[in-house]
Amino acid sequence: MKKGDKVRFLSEVGGGKVAGFQGKNIVLVEDEDGFEIPMPINEVVVVEQDDYAMGKMISAKMDAKQKAEEHANTELHQDSRSIKAILNEHENDVDMNVEEYDAADREITFVKQIQERTGGNKLSAYLAFVPIDIKDVTNTRFESYMVNDSNYYLRYTYLVAEGNAWTLKAEGEIEPNTKLFIEEFGREALNEMEHIAIQMIAYKKDKPFLLKPATDVQFRLDPVKFYKLHLFEENDFFETPAYLFTIVENDEVARPLVIDSKRLKEQMYKDEKVIANTSKKKSKKDDGTLIVDLHADEVLETTAGMNSADILHYQMDIFKKTMAENKKNKGQKIIFIHGKGEGVLRQALIHELNYRYKNCTYQDASFQEYGYGATQVTIK
Repeated sequence: MKKGDKVRFLSEVGGGKVAGFQGKNIVLVEDEDGFEIPMPINEVVVVEQDDYAMGKMISAKMDAKQKAEEHANTELHQDSRSIKAILNEHENDVDMNVEEYDAADREITFVKQIQERTGGNKLSAYLAFVPIDIKDVTNTRFESYMVNDSNYYLRYTYLVAEGNAWTLKAEGEIEPNTKLFIEEFGREALNEMEHIAIQMIAYKKDKPFLLKPATDVQFRLDPVKFYKLHLFEENDFFETPAYLFTIVENDEVARPLVIDSKRLKEQMYKDEKVIANTSKKKSKKDDGTLIVDLHADEVLETTAGMNSADILHYQMDIFKKTMAENKKNKGQKIIFIHGKGEGVLRQALIHELNYRYKNCTYQDASFQEYGYGATQVTIK
């Protein structure tokens, strides 16, 4: 197997072209979207070899051999000595200790330059569980992956707990905008994975970058959920449905499992100042269209003690609750009024719709009725 060969995966659907290697056991496979996928070398099979590079090497060797023969013939014609004398002249100059090698056998050391993508300078990373046979979810085995959806390298540790004792399950480095296979496991292992911790640091190589805080999050894994088909959802990272745990998304770290009592007390004190005006935020038109006004002065009696991030978080909570309440109402139209402003709230809504609510459609709401600052969502 060499760079340029076309390969396919043995344990999952997909494949691509060999872009390089990591050590002796990991091959980097570039798919049709240019996304490099690290895979164990014994999990891929060559389906088409890149004969161009090999042919070029053989041609170069033949040209060199022909030139050497022509040069030798020229010297023989110009030299009046016997052939035996000419051969004996350089007999002692031959280094018998030189190791012979074939250039094709040498390890590829070329490192492809990391391609950064627009919007990738905000950290997003996930722990993913992928069923090998989604059609037999009650009996299938699973694969786990670390997904790095950012322009940063991630150094991570993946740990599981038994009581107060922690065990290191995996550790390593994930390249930007790639996913890293961790392991394959069966249902018998789920009971040992009920309490998971992920720790990460982010950085870039050979260039300056904005410093990101270290990440330390913990999850509770419910083994019973792995028997439910709806747990595994369509996503942007795998060709089959997967169960994704968010570690960090757009620089926002997932809420930790361990509760900080001091932080909880501060949050409770702050929440006393925030009184939601639920009676004003929702209304319905005669045709059944639900109207949700997300303006801060419509959903909050006061914003005292809140910064812009707190207000945005509260507005997004209302959006998510509204979507959850209406997810089974096929055909339901919802107008979210967010205002024109700087577009921060609208961008947050569009991101959620594109990522978490792909089965819904959205468009700008009627300008005559709502102006520029409203989005219409239709539940499908």
